[in-house]
Amino acid sequence: MANQSTGLTRIYKAAGYSVKGLRAAWQNEAAFRQETLVAILAIILAFWLDVDALARILLIASVVLVVIIEVINSAIEAVVDRIGSEFHELSGRAKDMGSAAVLLAILLALFVWITVLWQHASL
Repeated sequence: MANQSTGLTRIYKAAGYSVKGLRAAWQNEAAFRQETLVAILAIILAFWLDVDALARILLIASVVLVVIIEVINSAIEAVVDRIGSEFHELSGRAKDMGSAAVLLAILLALFVWITVLWQHASL
């Protein structure tokens, strides 16, 4: 069944689905809660640091990316769990790849933060 909503109604409904998804992630995923709290603290720190606008954007974007990837990983895990609880190689692979994406995003965020802070300390 196709979505018949258009214009502002479609945007309003899409925003509602997004809020529902964020609420579900917060209620059901400990990793999402932890990464969101770290992201909030990091964003506050990014605004407190005396860095230029581009560095601040990189700092914030890198931690927000971790949260985004965690939402996608949680969605993958929910779909896999919905399909069945028995072990299947492809299900395990999908979950492992989602987890790997989160790890790569975290490593990227760490790299960005270390690089910016190192450069800031050198000035």
